[in-house]
Amino acid sequence: MGNPRGVKRDFVALEKRRFKAVKLFGKDLNNSEIARRLKVGNQTVSRWRKQHQEGGDAALRCAGRAGRLPCLDEADKTRLVKLLLEGPERLGYQTPLWTCERVAHLIDERFDIDYHPGHIWKILRQLNWSVQQPVGRALERNEALIADWKNKRWPEIKKKLKKRAARSSSSTKAA
Repeated sequence: MGNPRGVKRDFVALEKRRFKAVKLFGKDLNNSEIARRLKVGNQTVSRWRKQHQEGGDAALRCAGRAGRLPCLDEADKTRLVKLLLEGPERLGYQTPLWTCERVAHLIDERFDIDYHPGHIWKILRQLNWSVQQPVGRALERNEALIADWKNKRWPEIKKKLKKRAARSSSSTKAA
């Protein structure tokens, strides 16, 4: 089930809930009643009871962060920002545009860490870098000629609407 998207787990609150269960173990309540009071699953209480019997309070203490440890530490991220600011031309690319593939190539080359290009945006977001969309207009664009074409030439070549006959409500065409 988990948390809603973007909501991080509160490990301290989870630990407090486990220790509430330990207090309820002492009151000779069954697992179902403890689960109902703490709003958790029956199997969860059973697992907590077994862990507490085998390892005491230490077995129910907070284990720390969840998930895999990041490959890039804070010093590496600081160095990565400096490398990104130097531009992709230093890596031999022709344009000054960072793409996820290019950043993945940079990280692989300089840090010897292989990231999938589809996950690079997460690292960039952590570094407060945003997605940049190219304008999509040619540098040689002549605004005066474009405006002239829109005002003069386009109305000449635009198709005119043909006047239609009045619509009939019958299924056959009017003659």
